[in-house]
Amino acid sequence: MRTLDDLLGVGVTGRRVLVRSDLNVPLQDGAVGDDGRIRASLPVLTKLLDHGARVIVTAHLGRPKGAPDEKYSLRPVADRLAQLLGRPVEFATDTVGESARLLAEGLADGELLLLENVRFNAGETSKDDAERAAFARELAGLTGGEGTDTEPAGAYVDDAFGAVHRKHASVYDVAGLLPHYCGDLVRDELTVLRRLTGEPERPYAVVLGGSKVSDKLAVIESLLPKVDTLLVGGGMCFTFLAARGHEVGDSLLEQDQIDNCRRFLDEAGDKIVLPTDVVVAAEVAADAGTRTVPADAIPAGQKGLDIGPDSVREFAARLDGARTVFWNGPMGVFELAPFAAGTKGVAEAVAGTPGLSVVGGGDSAAAVRALGLDESSFGHISTGGGASLEFLEGKELPGVSVLEAS
Repeated sequence: MRTLDDLLGVGVTGRRVLVRSDLNVPLQDGAVGDDGRIRASLPVLTKLLDHGARVIVTAHLGRPKGAPDEKYSLRPVADRLAQLLGRPVEFATDTVGESARLLAEGLADGELLLLENVRFNAGETSKDDAERAAFARELAGLTGGEGTDTEPAGAYVDDAFGAVHRKHASVYDVAGLLPHYCGDLVRDELTVLRRLTGEPERPYAVVLGGSKVSDKLAVIESLLPKVDTLLVGGGMCFTFLAARGHEVGDSLLEQDQIDNCRRFLDEAGDKIVLPTDVVVAAEVAADAGTRTVPADAIPAGQKGLDIGPDSVREFAARLDGARTVFWNGPMGVFELAPFAAGTKGVAEAVAGTPGLSVVGGGDSAAAVRALGLDESSFGHISTGGGASLEFLEGKELPGVSVLEAS
């Protein structure tokens, strides 16, 4: 596929370049909370601006229902993006309407425009190919399209790895309408993930957490034959514990997944490692009274909300010496201090492995930042939790397949 360097090689000065970025960040009291994804978008945007491109950024935030919704506005993101870039950011109050068209036409070389949340237009996520394509044509039109005698052709750069698993207008359809290129972030994500699915250095360990087994079912199916060790924590571990015949109290339990977990345990032998102790409480609260109990002796009326210290030590020992590690999903409710130690301990163990350590985006990446861990101590932190999992499952990612097309 053609890369950003290929685009820069043919020249972007004076050209309007539509960039699909991943700016889907949490907002708190009208301001950006975790700005990790915004910071991850900066290298490509800076390269284009420094080369004289007229950059139009499209992105989404949250899941609005195809119509404007102020709580999902990208305006706070525009403010934070301007701070991080150290240069002004124009903001369109619509996606392809009058504000977007006028501001796009008025861009000068080295200037940047951020469009309002692309999901405010129903055409972005429509299942109707014609509706989606019509919206994509309007987005492409903001660049001047294929160009005229007085204006050079536009171009499209996809730098939003967190959205490449979606067949959306700004990810898939627009790439077929403009010269299209892969952004550095997407390129780097694919390079790392291909190392995990090709011939990874061994020992190869995977750490999975998060709430539900059902969310990770396909990735477990795909990875189990390839890994040397699969460490399971988070809410999903309780369905595995139930599959071993243990009572789990009021912990999160997917009754309909017990048979699948039992099958995985039977097939995997000693590959799958479950917690030996867990932190329990009667409720999920920052001031909850907690205690640590054996994983096979969770009292009735208690919820397992984190893995315990013995489990952290066991998981760390299993990760010691691993040459490849993939981690996706927290070990507990890390957002609350009483249940954060498991995630922090395992994250530190992942970071300390001597080989390639990959954090699989989503809540795992958020936990790294929220717990104050050194991001540079990990080999790679993905910006796309869902996209990285689907890649590891072996699914085709629409946003990647269209970039690979000539």
